[in-house]
Amino acid sequence: MSNAFIEMIKTRRTIYNLGDALPVSEEHVTKLIKEAVKHSPSSFNSQTSRVVVLFGAEHKKLWNMVKETLRAIVPEQAFEGTAQKIDSFAAGAGSILFFEDIDVVTNLQEQFPLYADNFPVWSEQASGIAQFAVWTALAQENVGASLQHYNPLIDNQVQKEWNIPANWVLRAQMVFGSINEPAGDKDFMNDDVRFKIFK
Repeated sequence: MSNAFIEMIKTRRTIYNLGDALPVSEEHVTKLIKEAVKHSPSSFNSQTSRVVVLFGAEHKKLWNMVKETLRAIVPEQAFEGTAQKIDSFAAGAGSILFFEDIDVVTNLQEQFPLYADNFPVWSEQASGIAQFAVWTALAQENVGASLQHYNPLIDNQVQKEWNIPANWVLRAQMVFGSINEPAGDKDFMNDDVRFKIFK
């Protein structure tokens, strides 16, 4: 099957071995992130997604924060492996923090009570779409990335360190950088397990 969009999706892989030598400028990465999030769909065009981009020392500060948070809860004998994993994220060029604006969700619940239970779910879907869009856009520029979830462990520290509004709730952290080692082969389950087609 030949389809430009499908081919773009295929280039988006989880890259764990990242470096800090970006193939494009930080300004270009920032523009890509903004455009990808801006044009990602959301229910009722609610535009609930919020993003913080960290480069250089600010990026490393995030992962040091994660490491020290985990040091307090991971058993000492297991911490070395955890520290190595976190250091591999810190070795990248930057991080993208994805948030959802809960005030927007709450306002929609009040405006449309019939759908009140759905708006938190739709918010999560909007966040996932924005993450996927950014990840795919970065992949087109040969920028590697992986998606992490150390929330809610680091929520309060992140909020204080970068003066994040209280109504922004952290949903994911995407580390990005140069690709030191490509992703390995990916296995797929059989189509008949995942799809049902009726005519």
